[in-house]
Amino acid sequence: MEAATLYKCVCVCACVCVCVRAQENFGRQEQNLEQHYNDVLQTLSQRYDDRAAGLEEEKKGKLEALYKQLLACGQAMDASKELIETAQDVYRCHDKRLFLKAVMPAIRRIEEFADEQVDLTLATSLEFNAPLADLSDVKTMMDSINIVPAPSAPVINPQAPNSATQTSLRVCWSLFSDDTVEYYELYYRPVLEDTPADRTGAPHAFLSVSGVKVMETHCTVTDLLPNAQYELWVTATNTTGISPASEKTLYMTGDACCSRISESLARLASERIARLIRTSLSPVPSPPVIKQRECTSCPEAALIRWESGNTNPVDSYTVELRETGTDASESGIAESVVAVPTCQCLIQLQTGRRYLICVRAVNIGGPSGRSEVITVSTTGTLFSLLEDTAHPCLSISEDGSTIFYEEEELPISAMALEDNNAFTRCVAVLGDLIPVRGRHYWEVEVDDGTEFRIGVASGDTERNSYLGANNTSWCMRHILTPSRHKYEFLHNGWSPDLRITVNPVRIGVALDYERGTLSFFNVALEQHLHTFQCHFHNHVQPCFGLDNPGALTVHNGIEAPNYTFI
Repeated sequence: MEAATLYKCVCVCACVCVCVRAQENFGRQEQNLEQHYNDVLQTLSQRYDDRAAGLEEEKKGKLEALYKQLLACGQAMDASKELIETAQDVYRCHDKRLFLKAVMPAIRRIEEFADEQVDLTLATSLEFNAPLADLSDVKTMMDSINIVPAPSAPVINPQAPNSATQTSLRVCWSLFSDDTVEYYELYYRPVLEDTPADRTGAPHAFLSVSGVKVMETHCTVTDLLPNAQYELWVTATNTTGISPASEKTLYMTGDACCSRISESLARLASERIARLIRTSLSPVPSPPVIKQRECTSCPEAALIRWESGNTNPVDSYTVELRETGTDASESGIAESVVAVPTCQCLIQLQTGRRYLICVRAVNIGGPSGRSEVITVSTTGTLFSLLEDTAHPCLSISEDGSTIFYEEEELPISAMALEDNNAFTRCVAVLGDLIPVRGRHYWEVEVDDGTEFRIGVASGDTERNSYLGANNTSWCMRHILTPSRHKYEFLHNGWSPDLRITVNPVRIGVALDYERGTLSFFNVALEQHLHTFQCHFHNHVQPCFGLDNPGALTVHNGIEAPNYTFI
């Protein structure tokens, strides 16, 4: 069997293995997250019930003590009133005999009352005992939820043609779509076939192991022995730990590597190849179609979405990316994310780069051809407007960057829509921001005659409410008054008392998840307008609204100025 056929069959076999492992990994992570969620809710509920019972008991004790003290104080006041009345009666008595008879008992009663100690201070503190709840175990649970799982074992790709010289090897491997990896460590050692077998019966002797640390899913190993066979394996590492090592793979150096690779592959994968040949009649899927309008990116990552467009069954997808220079020159090294189960994939990228990205569909018959290649830049945050959230009176330009509000009567059919994701009261629309908790920046171009609202809102913000009028949206609002231009920075219906003297025509919006801030700037003057201090627990989306007929234009995918994230 030819080397090319063997190579293709083993590639398909590796993809099938990755699919199975990805499905198992996803299932385990889902079960683990659900268990953590239930444990946290149960613990918090128990703590709440215990704390509520303790407060109720403490309140009952304080009320009983105050009631007893109130009774004692009332009795003392009654006795005092009675003595005062008795003394007044004695004082008004004109009969000396009766006066002398009554005055001595009255004096004794007054002396006895004076000897009694009446404590008028409160018997109990009005403050409740509020010790800090010990939520260390809950914090541990929450931290365990947020911990990034250790990556799964990578899969080394079979040696490709023209990947070896006399003294070097270019090695490529794949990772799972849901793994977070900081770096890889590639290990290799030569296999000497002409060395006698050892006492265990092993046919080969191994030399010392060498290793190299890389950030990408590929590496070129140099200074190797010519015409030699090397055993290679790779591990992935993130902040949580190190993955299991990949299965060991044999690569060859030298001119004779092609024939020796064929022999090794045939020997190591004959059973898998036989099974795949029996299923080779399964039709290969068609290339997917990338939905470029719905792809979003930021300086650290990109979210790629596509349509399957297949009548043939699809088991998974593979996203391929290649870095390209500013002069459109390609790096020549491709990376891939395999075993993607759905029609979207979040890819971690490097800041300030340009990438060429395409997608393949994979089934048992093999991978499809490449989809149309798109270019993704990580210089800034790029997003599109979500048309399904737009108010019926809003229209969006063909390029998706400008929204228009034209004053016209709203059709009854649009007013009667139910279960709609669109805004119904505020004439607004949301943006599809990539779900990455980092720094994001975009700009909005407005004019003096337009009343607008711009900022961010949660994806589930109320559609029948105005932006800034609830606790799930933060926005800058421009209002036209007969005397001046008024600006408000609204959240939950409240705004600080601020006055802006120069009307901004291009407004910069800077969202920083790490610091918990949302800032607004006058771009022309590089002037800071206002900053919300808000720790966003969930991802938010850009929001844009118009309060009177007009238009505004969104500029994104641009690099944030130096003054925005100081």
